[in-house]
Amino acid sequence: MPYAHITGWGKCIPPASISNDEISEIVDTTDEWITTRTGIKARRVSHVSTAELASVAAKHAISCAGVDAKDIDLVILATCTPSTVVANTASLVQKNIGATGAAAMDTNAACSGFLYALQAATAQIQAGMIKKAVVIAAERMTWYVNWARRDSAVLFGDGAGAVVLEAAETPAGLLGTKTGCDSEDRDILHITNFGSNLNKYEPIGPSDLLFEGREIFKRAVKGMSEACDDVLEQANLKLDDIDVLVPHQANLRIIQAIQSRLKVNDEKVMVNIGEYGNTSAATIAIALCEAVEQGLIKPHANIMSAAFGAGLTWAASYIKWGERVTPIAVSDATLPPCDKTGLELVAPAVKACKDAEPS
Repeated sequence: MPYAHITGWGKCIPPASISNDEISEIVDTTDEWITTRTGIKARRVSHVSTAELASVAAKHAISCAGVDAKDIDLVILATCTPSTVVANTASLVQKNIGATGAAAMDTNAACSGFLYALQAATAQIQAGMIKKAVVIAAERMTWYVNWARRDSAVLFGDGAGAVVLEAAETPAGLLGTKTGCDSEDRDILHITNFGSNLNKYEPIGPSDLLFEGREIFKRAVKGMSEACDDVLEQANLKLDDIDVLVPHQANLRIIQAIQSRLKVNDEKVMVNIGEYGNTSAATIAIALCEAVEQGLIKPHANIMSAAFGAGLTWAASYIKWGERVTPIAVSDATLPPCDKTGLELVAPAVKACKDAEPS
């Protein structure tokens, strides 16, 4: 059976950001309130589409792997903020990166999306259906944010990350995984005014992103921890065998609670939520890239990753890293210049959200 090695990795981080002090100009909050409850210090705001974020991240991953985009067999884009639904956004990414002939599909498992997509691409390689895939997670979460409400306004940011998978004979890549969905309680995290359930001929207004924070916290810690336990048993590993934990970056308290339950030392945990906020499916993809860049992931490292998202989807994965931790080549792909600050980018949305609030 072939294995799906991760041979390339790349990210795309929008240049504009909004600090906690700046966001306090939009909603009634403070840097201290946000930091102590979430660990977030700033979040990025994209001036381009989800497809553009995804394309830049994918180009970096492909160059890193040293492969020709034309040899890619599959493009999977994990996102809950697609640029377009019909046609799917992955098809535009496929076009942008020059992966002519590759299959292209979007997948939506919210914050668990990257691990779901990684599983799907790995399974196709293991089945011998394809040899090379690029798995991307890209989100423009600030598009959904209701800027009149503190609970959602402070949490989310934009960004993208990607990996290239290649078939190989030696054991590495995704070697153990557990995915699931607690759909009975899906309403504790959802967007109420979006989708074809609505009457498209009536005014809709700003997105209404609703969640029950305390309940999500409990379920996220329980769900991700138990999924990690299942994966460790599946892979016949002990906690001491894990070299790096790359959790979903939703809330620093959740990360610390999972770390405590799994008894993983601080130096083994990848945390970057402070800089980016919650970028949904993109958090693990971006964190994985930065863990390699920072030297946290070393050759042959045993990596555990876990996520929990709307649905309520959850996932945990054991990834065995390969030999290489440096890029074969570096892409010059970049986003177009942005001439606005983060606050300037969101100003029209802020006004629309506040105008729509009941007086």
